[in-house]
Amino acid sequence: MADSKKENKTGFFKTVSAEFKKIVWPTKESVLRQSVAVTVIAVVLGGLITVFDFLIQYGVNFITQ
Repeated sequence: MADSKKENKTGFFKTVSAEFKKIVWPTKESVLRQSVAVTVIAVVLGGLITVFDFLIQYGVNFITQ
């Protein structure tokens, strides 16, 4: 029984090692481009949400006064 568990663990780590060899890691340039894109999109969407919030707030204040 102990040998079976040891073989299972060995097989597991061999499989994990084989899967790690299949990973295609992105280049530094690709990571930089994607990071800049995510940051720009987040800032733009944040700005749009802020503008819509002010517009809705103005409209609600206009209606309630």
